[in-house]
Amino acid sequence: MNIAKTNEKSYIYNRCQPFQVGTLFVMKILKKIKSKFTTMSKERDINIEDGNVEEQAHNEQVSNEQEQNTHAADNQSDKNAGAENDSDSDADKKTEDNNAADKKAEETELDPLEKAQKEVEDLKKQLLYKTAEFENYRKRTLKEKAELVLNGGEKTISAILPVLDDFERAIADKSEDPKAIKEGVQMIFNKFIKTLEGLGVKKIETTDKDFDVDFHEAIAMVPGMGDDKKGKVIDCVQTGYTLNDKVIRHAKVAVGQ
Repeated sequence: MNIAKTNEKSYIYNRCQPFQVGTLFVMKILKKIKSKFTTMSKERDINIEDGNVEEQAHNEQVSNEQEQNTHAADNQSDKNAGAENDSDSDADKKTEDNNAADKKAEETELDPLEKAQKEVEDLKKQLLYKTAEFENYRKRTLKEKAELVLNGGEKTISAILPVLDDFERAIADKSEDPKAIKEGVQMIFNKFIKTLEGLGVKKIETTDKDFDVDFHEAIAMVPGMGDDKKGKVIDCVQTGYTLNDKVIRHAKVAVGQ
C-alpha cells in the first residue's frame, strides 16, 4: 500500500513538473519586460526634462532677442526724432533766410522816392519819441529841483534847532549874575560853531594874513603901519565863511598901506 502511494506521488510530480518549469519561465520573461519598461520610462523622463531645459533656454534666448530688438527700435526712434528736429530747425532757418531775402528783394524793388518817403516817416517817428522822452525828462528835472529848493535846507534847520532850544532856555532863565549869563551865551555860541562846522561851514582866518581877494573884501586902507604891515590884514570888520571850501561870504577887512 505504501508502494502504491509512492507511485501515485511520483506520477503526480511528473505530471506537474512541466507546468512549474513553464511558470518559472514566464515569470522570468515578465521580470525582463518590467525591467525594460522601467528603463524606458526613466529615459523618457530624462528626455522630457532635457526637453524642458532646452525649451526654457530657447524661451530665454527669444526673450533676450526681443529685448535687444526693442532697444534697437528705441534707439532708432531717438535717432529718427533727432533727425526730424534737425530737419525742422534747418527748415526754419531756410524759411527765415528766404523771408530775409524776400524782404531785401522788396526793399531793392522799391522806388527811390518811396524809399526816401519811408525813411522820412521813420525819422519823424524817432523824432516824436525823442521829443516826448526829453519833455518827460525836463518835467521830472524841474520837479526835483523844486523839491530840492523847498526841502534842501531840512538838514540845516534840523541841526540848528537844538541851538534855538538853548537860546529859549537862556531867555527863560531868571538869573541876574552877569558872569553866569556870559558863560551860558559863550557855551551856546561854541555849540553853534560846532554845528556849522558839522554842516561844512568854516570861518575864514584873517589874523596876520596877507590880503587875498579870493577870501577878503577890503573896506578900508590903513596908512602909516610900516613896511611889515603893508598888504597885511590889520583888522576884520566882518567874519567871512566858506561852505565845503566854497566862499559863501568874503571877510570884510582893513588892509595896511
